[in-house]
Amino acid sequence: MKAARPAVLAHAGKGLGDELLAKFVRGLSDPTRLRILRYLLEGPRAVSEIVAYLELPQSRVSNHLACLKWCGYVATERRGRMIVYRVDDERIRALIDLAQDIAADNAAHVANCMRIGRET
Repeated sequence: MKAARPAVLAHAGKGLGDELLAKFVRGLSDPTRLRILRYLLEGPRAVSEIVAYLELPQSRVSNHLACLKWCGYVATERRGRMIVYRVDDERIRALIDLAQDIAADNAAHVANCMRIGRET
């Protein structure tokens, strides 16, 4: 079951504005969030498993998971005392695979890009 989303997304449909789409894509722009998604594509995981896999503090992982959940990348399920995360939409796999293919085809350009990835 999909988690509740902000009303603006429920009514936007395929006519998303550039700002909203850019905000959604930024969910993938953090290497930690991308690692979490790739890990979850292997199957649902408890928070403790994700923390152990990433070898990061639980608070940091929880913040990334909250971001991914809010933007619709992941969903949660309570199993007893555990919260289990899973990828909420299988299209995420295709999105990551496509991004990987395009980035691989342009790896030298992306690696040398002086505009993206630097603090402004």
